[in-house]
Amino acid sequence: MNTAADAGPGWAEAAGGLGRDLHLELAARGGGRGGGGRRAALTTALREAVRGGRLAPGTRLPPYRSLAADLGMARNTVAEAYAELVAEGWLSARQGSGTRVADRPAPPIAPSGPPPAPAAPPPGSRPVHDLREGIPYTASFPRAAWLAATRRALDAAPNDAFGPGDPRGRIELRRALADYLARARGVRTSPERIVVCSGTAGALRLLASLPRLRSAPLAVEAYGLAFHRRLLTGAGLRTTPLPVDGRGADPAGLAASGAGAVLLTPAHQFPTGAALHPDRRAAAVGWARAADGLVLEDDYDGEFRYDRQPVGAVQGLDPERTVYLGSVSKSLTPALRLGWMALPAHLVAEVVAAKGEREQWASALDQLTLAAFIESGGYDRHLRGMRQRYRRRRDQLAAVLAEQAPHIRVTGIAAGLHAVLRLPPGTEAAVARAAAFQGIALGALRDYLHPDALPAAAESGDGAGAGSLSGSTSASDSRSRTGSGSGIPADGLVVGYAAPPDHSFTAALAALCGVLPSG
Repeated sequence: MNTAADAGPGWAEAAGGLGRDLHLELAARGGGRGGGGRRAALTTALREAVRGGRLAPGTRLPPYRSLAADLGMARNTVAEAYAELVAEGWLSARQGSGTRVADRPAPPIAPSGPPPAPAAPPPGSRPVHDLREGIPYTASFPRAAWLAATRRALDAAPNDAFGPGDPRGRIELRRALADYLARARGVRTSPERIVVCSGTAGALRLLASLPRLRSAPLAVEAYGLAFHRRLLTGAGLRTTPLPVDGRGADPAGLAASGAGAVLLTPAHQFPTGAALHPDRRAAAVGWARAADGLVLEDDYDGEFRYDRQPVGAVQGLDPERTVYLGSVSKSLTPALRLGWMALPAHLVAEVVAAKGEREQWASALDQLTLAAFIESGGYDRHLRGMRQRYRRRRDQLAAVLAEQAPHIRVTGIAAGLHAVLRLPPGTEAAVARAAAFQGIALGALRDYLHPDALPAAAESGDGAGAGSLSGSTSASDSRSRTGSGSGIPADGLVVGYAAPPDHSFTAALAALCGVLPSG
């Protein structure tokens, strides 16, 4: 570290007392090395740091003795510089509180020209009613149980848990996941074949870097998450859509598509809500075997089902042809950024190599905590409680629509955290604009449609009229205009019911009904 005495004009750093670091730009004044020149250089540097906002009001400065030692100055020089700046109002000094940057009101700015027009709410601002899909009820995060799991995990953690670690993830979590996924989702895997990653998006980024996925198109469902499509195309992959109807994605066109892999949401097609029919599950796996392809299974909300038996993972049909993707984004919170892949044995080394070069690792401490949370039974208890909460929310949504908008058909409600509201043809855009004007955040169904797919007019899904939770599925009379079309009606809303606080959910539903077209 250069001191003010030998550095001349340039940078000087001081590691102040009490562990406080202070970075100052000291320029020699007048070319001299006397106390006056040094004090002037120090006062100028401090004054400029405060004026420029780098030292904010209330920032505590190092004790003058520590700063003098680090800068190679006499203590009196630093003490006098502090005193000068206190007298000028730049700093304040109180007994027992040390020397701090003083509070200074911002200088008034004279207005010029006419007053600006009121600004529109910035993108990302909080909506009045948050009915977006995929957002859990964040107030229900199990803070006390998570804290207890953190303590247990830290008490039991070996020393190597605080080092770089295995790029596959902590073995404690991989063991816990292998047991949980086998028990709850029918996944056939082992800890050695699980790779922990930063959510499903992190998993897709890793997979998109593999040569075998880059060598051929990736088939995706005609309706899906636009963010995932942008992620995949941004990584250089070409996606081709598969038709979607009341039985889920139709794999019949896979062989002719030239795809090397297919991305599916079998348990609860996103966003339409259909479960992949058993015949189509078998057909997708059969295609993968015959074409040396891969099925990428996004099990994004498989834990939340209400009116039907649990749908096990497609991965259980052929673990060597299926990559199973999961995360805690819906079940706990997206803030953890924890996800996982259960991989075919032949892909593990390739994915781990890609992760080491391309992917940030998920926090080892969060991994240890999640492992302890799963093993203690806390994760299962949390899921059971949230399943009951979300079912009540879903029932309330359906009941309100049955009473106030009985002409609106609701589908996709046998599982998950959202519903699809079927709208009269040609009304979706106007309803979406009205919702935005009222501060209602929700999704327009067309926004989930692949750009190379065309919607059709057929009815499908797992719901009936508003308020009916029978889970009945109408026969598909799909009139798709192209081979990559969809049997899903063109106009609809994707409405989440998990996120709003309890005290505002009723108002959110009333606002929603207020923007729906009349019957």
